[in-house]
Amino acid sequence: METSHQFRRWKKEKPPSRILAVRFQALGDTVITLPYLYNLKTKYPAVRIDLLTRKEVAAIPSHLPIFDRVIAIGGKRNVKLQILSLMSVLPFLLFRRYELVVDLQHNKISRLVRKLLFASAWSEFDNTSPVSAGIRTQNTINISFNWNVRLQPIEGFNTDEPLALLRRHGFAPGNKLVVLNPAGYCASRNWPIENYISFATLWLAEFPKTQFVLLLLPHLEEKAKRIASALGNACIDLTGNADQWDAFGIISLSHLIVSEDSGLMHMSWVQGIPTIALFSSSRKEWAAPQGGGSYCFDSSDLPCGPCQLEVCKFGDNRCLTRITPERVMSKCRELIQIKSTDLIVSV
Repeated sequence: METSHQFRRWKKEKPPSRILAVRFQALGDTVITLPYLYNLKTKYPAVRIDLLTRKEVAAIPSHLPIFDRVIAIGGKRNVKLQILSLMSVLPFLLFRRYELVVDLQHNKISRLVRKLLFASAWSEFDNTSPVSAGIRTQNTINISFNWNVRLQPIEGFNTDEPLALLRRHGFAPGNKLVVLNPAGYCASRNWPIENYISFATLWLAEFPKTQFVLLLLPHLEEKAKRIASALGNACIDLTGNADQWDAFGIISLSHLIVSEDSGLMHMSWVQGIPTIALFSSSRKEWAAPQGGGSYCFDSSDLPCGPCQLEVCKFGDNRCLTRITPERVMSKCRELIQIKSTDLIVSV
């Protein structure tokens, strides 16, 4: 299904030389934009791409070989404070003389940015179509010029620091790494912790030289303790000890991730890492991982799903509890046959 955009297309035969991409939203939403902008940079290495984003999500883009500059505004999620912060960087943005603004946010602030910069060409993200955010990002970029941008998993960045962090916490070189991520933000999006432990046990029976990694935020410490206690030396618990860039780098070194709907899930598929996504109340058509190396268990086949409720109205999270560790393990066997190199598009 095609998406709907507002845009003013770049009309010259030669591509624009300086582009500003804008994305202010949460970590996962920002990460989704990266493999498409990475493909653009790979196809057109002479084009200078800047990213305007929020300070809270700037760490990962700042480390990647995509952007000339990452310009981060403060204000967190307060619109008035964001505008004040924007005004402080506006002189720099004007100095950069952007020829194209790719608005991957499409809200009041990103539209203000586009109008203040007087770019010759621009395109706005489609916020409403029932299509994945990845496809809408791809279309927003492509509609501005004849780029033919596609999904290209990100690679080629330095992972020395994340690897050193793993080793300090007991990683044994030669072992496989599997990330377990029980980090859905609300009760309706949580797969039972017992299922993560059972899945890990099944995995270890087939792949005994494996260590599982937990990259949770501090408020999920109790979940982490339960898993780490059950798995013993097979678990590396980095809860509260890994920042965004650490997590991104560790995922790049991993064999697989099993994750609820969260930012780490998006960090995985954008790098071509085999990704199992456990969706419940989330809408698969909006947020499911992309690429042939991912699989999304979701609730779209149920009369009640996807409900987008924070608490299951039946009280039993039936859309998730029906997904057994055995089903997840079976799907993992399929995914790990696909190498990330199979997912990288030709440029």
